[in-house]
Amino acid sequence: MTNDPSPQQPGTEFTGSKLLPTDPLVVIGWREWVGLPELRVRHVKAKIDTGARSSSLHAFDVDTYFENDVERVRFSIHPVQRRDDLHIEADVPILERRHVRSSNGNVSERIVIRTALEILRRRVMVDLTLANRDSMGFRMLVGREAIRNRFLVDSAASFLAGRRRRKRPGGNEPPRK
Repeated sequence: MTNDPSPQQPGTEFTGSKLLPTDPLVVIGWREWVGLPELRVRHVKAKIDTGARSSSLHAFDVDTYFENDVERVRFSIHPVQRRDDLHIEADVPILERRHVRSSNGNVSERIVIRTALEILRRRVMVDLTLANRDSMGFRMLVGREAIRNRFLVDSAASFLAGRRRRKRPGGNEPPRK
């Protein structure tokens, strides 16, 4: 038994003044291609925002319902910026509803879901609020709660896992050099 009242979490060690991760933190850029495998989203361009507490995903056609006493949400996602013709439908349990203050100061109630996030070949569970981000520059925002004790952000770097390859019309990919 120790005199330390702080809880010990797996993958961390107590140094006397603060809890530190024992695994090395992966460096990510201020924007990255991320995946949401449980939502069948292979790639979505996300802004990594350490100024935002929570993470947010662009969602539309949001419909809530109950199934076996569990509240669920059915919604659609435009994973590619400026491509409204591509959409993915998702149906998941609702974790909770939360009041969120946006960057312009407005407070709104949002649906929160929990799902897996893949970033630089690591998979972590994150809470995502669903919001209409059509007018925003990114379809997804990854906040500090999702990256805390997992990643370090290099504010001068982007797409450290590489850029997503674009397909040419007709399905032909450009020749590799």
